[in-house]
Amino acid sequence: MKKIIALVLAAVLCLCACAALAADLKVGVILVGDETEGYTLAHMNGIKAAAAELGVADDQIIWKYKVPEDQTCAEAAYDLVGQGCNLIISNSYGHQTFMDEVAGEFPDVDFVSMTGDFAAISGKPNLKNAFTKIYEARYVSGVVAGMKVKELLESGELSPEKQPNSFDGENVKIGYVGAFNYAEVVSGYTAFFLGIRSVVPNVTMTVEYTQSWFDIDKEAAAAEALVADGCVIIGQHADSTGAPAAVQKLLDAGTLCYSVGYNIDMLPTAPTAALTSPTNEWHVFYADLFSKKMNGEEIAQDWAEGYAKDAVAITTLGPSCAAGTQEKVDEVVAALKDGSLKVFDTATFTVGGETVTSAPVDLSFMDWSTMTAIYEGETVEAIVDGAFEESSFRSAPYFALRIDGIIENAAQ
Repeated sequence: MKKIIALVLAAVLCLCACAALAADLKVGVILVGDETEGYTLAHMNGIKAAAAELGVADDQIIWKYKVPEDQTCAEAAYDLVGQGCNLIISNSYGHQTFMDEVAGEFPDVDFVSMTGDFAAISGKPNLKNAFTKIYEARYVSGVVAGMKVKELLESGELSPEKQPNSFDGENVKIGYVGAFNYAEVVSGYTAFFLGIRSVVPNVTMTVEYTQSWFDIDKEAAAAEALVADGCVIIGQHADSTGAPAAVQKLLDAGTLCYSVGYNIDMLPTAPTAALTSPTNEWHVFYADLFSKKMNGEEIAQDWAEGYAKDAVAITTLGPSCAAGTQEKVDEVVAALKDGSLKVFDTATFTVGGETVTSAPVDLSFMDWSTMTAIYEGETVEAIVDGAFEESSFRSAPYFALRIDGIIENAAQ
């Protein structure tokens, strides 16, 4: 009986200690958008899930919505420090330099610039970066798309005779709506393309840029232009529902085309056109971040995880997916988890007709207007054991190779 009482008492004391640790945490969140924008919504949901898991109360989180990527971000950070926040998070790359500015003035506050790329070389131990290995989920979503293309080809629904505009010689045309021609987008669309090509080798892909992370009209127009050019699958690295909605409309009108979205389940928007969406499981990172802050443990300065920690995923497979898709996805995810599959295996692509054997990456943070390094970083060899090692030397993507089979339309 005494042993049981002791165990119960220990459990109560543990719960009290956890509650006390949670009570010491005050989080400020600077968001580039709000719940109407898929990328920001994913961060919001991740933060809320992590807070609920760890007993962090709603009033311990202060939200700043629709904060532009300018000095407004610094002002928001100063205000959050003034309100007692000891952990401040921003979710957009363009916030990073302003977070860096404020972090230098408040060394006792931790600042996390999500998707940033220079925390590790900034000299500021309280400045952190985090990203997921979303390129793994993009590869898997490409496999989903490839399974659909394979089904269409084998059934005869897609053929050079029926849809001559959908073929470039022997290759099936794929389209992709990209925001900017940054490494993050290049890494993502290349992974998506390689996922498709792992199932259907004969494909080419055209990327249309919108010059915006979130612009429903531009994303819809880009998708429409790609479908008009014959593309049968439209992927995206853009944050709105514009592209899936446009593809659904065209599919309903009788055009053969399907969509792969991003961030969120696109089935409510495109119930028969949407196949799936690669998505970040941000609660995995935020739970790790909050827990370490609460326990006084060291916070990783460059955090990046993928399927191995269930930090990325794809959303529910749509009803238009090919038979056998879930089984194929399970197989690919298992291979990514155990390391037997590398997304950027150099045996699976060429650049200028040649196998890539070397890819030096300069990790310095540059002021491109003056071509000078704001923070000096080392130059690393990204090809390791026959594969490009993405998000290993820093969390933010740095894959910028333009591989054969993909055409970029000049950003407007």
